[in-house]
Amino acid sequence: MRPANLVIDLSPLRASRDFRILFTARLVSLFGIGFTTVALPLQVYGLTGSSLLVASVSTATGVSAMCGTLVGGLLADRCDRRLLIITGRAAGTLAFTLLAVNSLVPDRPSLAVIYACAVLNGLLGTLSAVALQAAAPGLVGRERLAAAGALLALTSELGAVAAPALGGVVIAAWGFGVNYAVTAVASAVTTALVCLLPRLRPGSQAGRGSIASAVAEGVRFAVRHRVVGPLLLLGFVQLLFAAPLVLVPEFTDRVLGGDETLAGLLYTAPAVGALAGSLTSGWTGRVRRAGLFLLVASAASGLAVLGFGLSAAPVAALAALVLLGLGQVVEEILRYALLQSHTPDALRGRVNSVWSAQATVGGSLGAMTLGALAPLVGPGAAIALGGAVTAVAVGAVAALFPALRRAGTAGDAEDDGPAGGAVSPVARDGGGSSGRGTSTVHES
Repeated sequence: MRPANLVIDLSPLRASRDFRILFTARLVSLFGIGFTTVALPLQVYGLTGSSLLVASVSTATGVSAMCGTLVGGLLADRCDRRLLIITGRAAGTLAFTLLAVNSLVPDRPSLAVIYACAVLNGLLGTLSAVALQAAAPGLVGRERLAAAGALLALTSELGAVAAPALGGVVIAAWGFGVNYAVTAVASAVTTALVCLLPRLRPGSQAGRGSIASAVAEGVRFAVRHRVVGPLLLLGFVQLLFAAPLVLVPEFTDRVLGGDETLAGLLYTAPAVGALAGSLTSGWTGRVRRAGLFLLVASAASGLAVLGFGLSAAPVAALAALVLLGLGQVVEEILRYALLQSHTPDALRGRVNSVWSAQATVGGSLGAMTLGALAPLVGPGAAIALGGAVTAVAVGAVAALFPALRRAGTAGDAEDDGPAGGAVSPVARDGGGSSGRGTSTVHES
């Protein structure tokens, strides 16, 4: 493969002004969220000394996010998707502001306020994720789905590479309140940027039938489809067993003997690997059997988690997390392209909500599993066991679902038939396509 084919494909940014706005807004938002990624678990662990309670905050977010995504998916197939994105980001701004104020309480910050903010951001903040996932393919087109997925993954990594490490430094120097304030400002800027987008209405087939039948239709499609169904199962398995970051505070303290700065570096390490993977992702838009490459990357991620759990020194732990990030970003790009190319526009809101719901539930259950296992076997052994189970489970999914091994992002999508992947243009301002031919994309 020529080196030029490895370089990330920037064509979606050149082709679509709306995608450029979306890209910038997401980059700003995720940079701010990177600060909270390290602040929230460290604050809860500092208040309680319990990894189980750290995981319980993730569970509160997950349960509320599941409700938000299921409702948001239906709304994204019936309402203006831009309005849903704005609502979600505004709710996030409010939640992060309340966290900042709570951290300035003289005696002791309220754990109840932390839970309430987690629920608020989970319930309403997920509206933006589902609506963005549903709207984005209409901005770049099927042939650029992998490229768009790589660019959206890049926004995650550009923010996550620096933000958690900076977040740890900010906490050590000025406390949690300043950390949360940075996230609140970034979320407010994102809300203003999204207001620059035109209305993003769903395709003409959306919005028919009762609410119950519409939800059931999306769930049936997601579960029964020969590619989408296994994709959901694979993602759930990984989130259930390979969620090591919830134990980073305890692992840093008890195994590595580090402080907040080292914890920030550990949270940053996966983003370093993911950034390298994003910048060399040009090949992902050219592979014919994207499903097979996805399975390989998933197994590699499980082995990286295993290596992290077995690490006894900071350098080894950081290296394992860098490899984990590399594997995860390849998964993210290929999963995004496969999911969107095999789902029609009229169902994208609901299918993406099913994906987001199972992702948040799987992640929350995984966090609770590791949080409960750590006191019994130690944080390192709990992480290592999760990584080993993940690698074995990926092999089982590969053996049981040959359609996923053979799946591509273009050729077979056309063969799926009416339920499989015909991509309808996203109607904007009440009609018409995006105005860029086959032009169309993901956020959190």
